[in-house]
Amino acid sequence: MEALALEAWLSALASWRGKSPSDSSRLAQTRYPRSHPRPHLAACCLVSASPAGPAATMFSCVKPYEDQNYSALKRACQRRKVLFEDPNFPATDDSLYYKGTPGPTVRWKRPKDICEDPRLFVDGISSHDLHQGQVGNCWFVAACSSLASRESLWQKVIPDWKEQEWDPEKPSAYAGIFHFHFWRFGEWVDVVIDDRLPTVNNQLIYCHSSSRNEFWCALVEKAYAKLAGCYQALDGGNTADALVDFTGGVSEPIDLTEGGFADDEAKRNQLFERVLKVHSRGGLISASIKAVTAADMEARLACGLVKGHAYAITDVRKVRLGHGLLAFFKSEKLDMIRLRNPWGEREWNGPWSDTSEEWQKVSKSEREKMGVTVQDDGEFWMTFEDVCRYFTDIIKCRLINTSYLSVHKTWEEARLRGAWTRHEDPQKNRSGGCINHKDTFFQNPQYIFDVKKPEDEVLICIQQRPKQSTRRDGKGENLAIGFDIYKVEENRQYRMHSLQHRAASSIYINSRSVFLRTDQPEGRYVIIPTTFEPGHTGEFLLRVFTDVPSDCQELRLDEPPHSCWSSLCGYPQQVTQVHVLGAAGLKDSSTGANSYVIIKCEGDKVRSAVQKGTSTPEYDVKGIFYRKKPGQPITVQIWNHRVLKDEFLGQVHLKADPDDLQALHTLHLQDRSSRQPSDLPGTVAVRVLSSTSLTAV
Repeated sequence: MEALALEAWLSALASWRGKSPSDSSRLAQTRYPRSHPRPHLAACCLVSASPAGPAATMFSCVKPYEDQNYSALKRACQRRKVLFEDPNFPATDDSLYYKGTPGPTVRWKRPKDICEDPRLFVDGISSHDLHQGQVGNCWFVAACSSLASRESLWQKVIPDWKEQEWDPEKPSAYAGIFHFHFWRFGEWVDVVIDDRLPTVNNQLIYCHSSSRNEFWCALVEKAYAKLAGCYQALDGGNTADALVDFTGGVSEPIDLTEGGFADDEAKRNQLFERVLKVHSRGGLISASIKAVTAADMEARLACGLVKGHAYAITDVRKVRLGHGLLAFFKSEKLDMIRLRNPWGEREWNGPWSDTSEEWQKVSKSEREKMGVTVQDDGEFWMTFEDVCRYFTDIIKCRLINTSYLSVHKTWEEARLRGAWTRHEDPQKNRSGGCINHKDTFFQNPQYIFDVKKPEDEVLICIQQRPKQSTRRDGKGENLAIGFDIYKVEENRQYRMHSLQHRAASSIYINSRSVFLRTDQPEGRYVIIPTTFEPGHTGEFLLRVFTDVPSDCQELRLDEPPHSCWSSLCGYPQQVTQVHVLGAAGLKDSSTGANSYVIIKCEGDKVRSAVQKGTSTPEYDVKGIFYRKKPGQPITVQIWNHRVLKDEFLGQVHLKADPDDLQALHTLHLQDRSSRQPSDLPGTVAVRVLSSTSLTAV
């Protein structure tokens, strides 16, 4: 075996060298016992591949996990006519447990020793294939059920599936080795495993298929357990994490209780349309009911649903009621959802359950189209109103399309890696905690981005690096993380040092990822990702999706840097922030002024967007200036936008002295004459903040 391992390693190395790598008070720190999703669930947004070739687009830079090259290892085994044994995830208790005492004696067996004629797939792949085993990972099985319903997605997780399938005509080609792709912390990894699976009494003890000789789900689960550290690491988790790992997506929570969707028909209808849109575009969706106490875990309600349990949503549709042509012309439809229990049994027994009389309202052809069955197979239909009444959380997976060749909306993605690091020097410390810790908050990493449309939908996600379980430390704990977004000066280039307008804020939760969707007006923004408590360290991935490129980048410098030019051209002596709130009484026309403001200082200037048809515009525009000549005033001009030539409406000069304690000024507009200035119609409201400390703003 040592010779085989060395040969495989050398072959893998040669193969690899030939390739070119291409709000803060809302804290939830609850730990969840055996199984199942945390009360605060998340969802997943999928990043679609180019139509020209999904595999080439998304996996051209797949990284071999733990430097194991699948092709090289398989060739080496075939050459030596041996079955692969994975030294990195051996068939021992170390791969089963990280703590605690083992249960019954587990025997690791290959599929050929469990059944005759083993197969990767039997009659294709279906969400009905999977059944949860003895480990509490219904969250993972629910994600697999959703994955199985989308061919374009499962073929990315199970690459080259035809090549990996058993071939009865070429038994010598089988080498007992498989590989699967997962998205981990910003990159796709290729996880290699052998086919030895844990059994008791010749039965698979973890995830297994309805068909005894079908093994795709058990093998995917083993690869995922290897990625996590061991099988026990899958005991309790979040469906969204698995969806992210299957798709490279971002997570978004929908709290049905807080949103009040059960009692608000308009909000519920709007949510259903969004869920339907996600499903129709290939997204993945799941749902669960919060388990508030340990006793609630797996508690079955009178309606048949189970608390603390993840359900896969396998269909979303508007169901036509009635029979024949009358139903067609009446066009009465009902919003319905189909769900599946990963246990493969125990279904909803309320209205529209398998044997309920409500199905008499639907024609036979419509029932056949929906795939309605009366078997206790764990799959059932509910109205969306009942879903919102009985379930507490939905995992909605939006298909985030980044392909320019698509007919659907194309998103622009910015992806940056960062870290919370600890240092004794406050200027170098990057683990300041949330806004509750005002003395250290601004020591956190900061990222700037622009919204370039009058208003744009912005999707932001931070994901902390997953911690692999170890036998010594047990299951890795997630940090409680979140982020705040601040609207800042249009020309900011250096780190924030004082509070500005908070435009949005995520929740803080000990989840692997935190997601926020927000609509923001045009301008420049700063994202500050933090841990809830200061001093905690870890790596994170920041992803920002906008309609047009946001130019997102990290702010690393606290103030303008000293250089050889500083002695020649001078170094700033003062920083001034100018905030033009608005104007009043501007020179009017029949339709009102189409005005904008320009702030000028030492060759630098900031311009606002045009405010149309009003003599009392609200500009809400800021500029920050590092002034080498504080004696020179700052000029604020207001212009009227016209088709041929813009019209000057007036200006004011600001001394912006740090000794001027009157922060808010309401000033009369004046003309540009070098002689005695004369007042023009209108006033402008300006807030000024100046300091000789360049890190005061």
